[in-house]
Amino acid sequence: MTDAAPPAAGAGETEEQDSSGLPRHFGLIFAGLMTAMLLSALDQTIVSTALPTIVGELDGVKHMAWVTTAYILAATIGMPVYGRLGDLIGRKALFLGAITVFIAGSALAGAAQEMTMLIIGRGIQGLGGGGLMITSQAIIADLVPPRQRAKYMAPIGAVFGLASVVGPLLGGWFTDHADWRWAFWINLPLGIVALAVCAFALRLPRKAARATIDYAGITLMAAAVACTVLFASWGGTEYAWSDPVIIGLAAGGVLAWVAFFFVEARVAEPVIPLRIFRSRIFNISTLISMIVIGIGMFAIIGYMPTYLQMVYGKSATASGLLLIPMVVGIMATAIPSGQVISKTGRYKVWPVVGTAVVGITAFLMSTLEPDTSISVVCGYFLLLGAGIGMMMQTLVLAVQNDFPGSDVGTATSANNFFREIGATLGTAAVGAIFTHRLTDQLASRVPATASKAVGNTESLTPALVHKLPARLQDAVILSYQHALTPVFRYMVPLFAVGLVLAFVLPEKRLASTHAELEGSDTGSGAGSDTAEEELTRA
Repeated sequence: MTDAAPPAAGAGETEEQDSSGLPRHFGLIFAGLMTAMLLSALDQTIVSTALPTIVGELDGVKHMAWVTTAYILAATIGMPVYGRLGDLIGRKALFLGAITVFIAGSALAGAAQEMTMLIIGRGIQGLGGGGLMITSQAIIADLVPPRQRAKYMAPIGAVFGLASVVGPLLGGWFTDHADWRWAFWINLPLGIVALAVCAFALRLPRKAARATIDYAGITLMAAAVACTVLFASWGGTEYAWSDPVIIGLAAGGVLAWVAFFFVEARVAEPVIPLRIFRSRIFNISTLISMIVIGIGMFAIIGYMPTYLQMVYGKSATASGLLLIPMVVGIMATAIPSGQVISKTGRYKVWPVVGTAVVGITAFLMSTLEPDTSISVVCGYFLLLGAGIGMMMQTLVLAVQNDFPGSDVGTATSANNFFREIGATLGTAAVGAIFTHRLTDQLASRVPATASKAVGNTESLTPALVHKLPARLQDAVILSYQHALTPVFRYMVPLFAVGLVLAFVLPEKRLASTHAELEGSDTGSGAGSDTAEEELTRA
């Protein structure tokens, strides 16, 4: 099928548009994009509850961490590559290819008979998943005028929150009531439907048939990301922080990042062009994403389910269900804020309010006690989701609005890429602080004569804790509570920095049409300042 030009940058309008300025069949296209996004987001979390069964059946407990790490590593490396190639050669074939790769990886992982095959399948899934995540957002930027994008970007933000809750629940349900392999096989029919819908309905402009590939940059970026992710994943768990392996990964990561940016400044078509860093909107939006969403949201989501199991005695399934208020909060603010942004063309207030709400929530969560009502905890989850919903996709929208169509995929992928790096490092830092505090708390609260019954921090499970005698159980619960909740208070100054950044984020009124965006001075930061002055005068 020949790709016809949509109302994208410089393409003009065609008979494929409807009266609203959107392509015909846009509802069908959007459903396909949302399905692809959901699949990509789900597979970051769906295996978490199934892992004990998987590694037991495949006899691979030593390689358990790689089932998750392989996906995250491949997806993170793939993001900038998909973003840049989409800008250079077009997005439709790239998107369909990413779905195909994702389906192939899912089939391989579901059919795995040993751990090596499973890990390879997860890596292939990640390579496809990174493309689904980035290319879906860039395609919306191609098809939807900037002013209307907020309405469609908001549900995408809600998808990430939904996946963080539904993924573990779905993985656990498949494991308990069917077969863990369905955690991967479920992607096949859904992926095929998304592939067929987008192949039929999606029409995008053709671009260069060939492009110069930045092989050196991709190789150095892959090395830098691998060192960073493995440093964060293995440090304090697989190896001590002082272990030569961790020190070597840290040193290798620093060298690879330096070499990567050195190369990017000199090649013809860099995978992450350094010119995007001339945009104040890109720089500030990306920093806010790294701090508030990457570190804040993922760190809280990562540890609160275990807190609910340890302190409140909830089951794994119940602790996951108790996160649903967070998803409700995301949807309750993301969709209305998107509607308001589309009407007014202004977005700055939402990151400001959202960052403030997340910071307040972190402080409130630091006051939790073992006897705090579970309804209060759920209220905090709702508040956290409300803060995240105001800003997650608003920041992506602000970035897209500051770049022409020729760079929108690159800017979108770079924003997501650095947010993932922030999430990886932030979660590792929170985990290291929490583990250190838990060890100290257990040493001070649990009598030496009972330490053998309790075990160490690595062997501490909810089931073990709630089988202990009442006195020991209370000591462990208090240790857990005093180890985790102060960490949320430590994060408050970080969110304060994010709030300052939100206040200084330039506001550039959203363009009403693609043509208006292409005609403005975008992507350099200069246009951002002018727009901000115009809004101030208005």
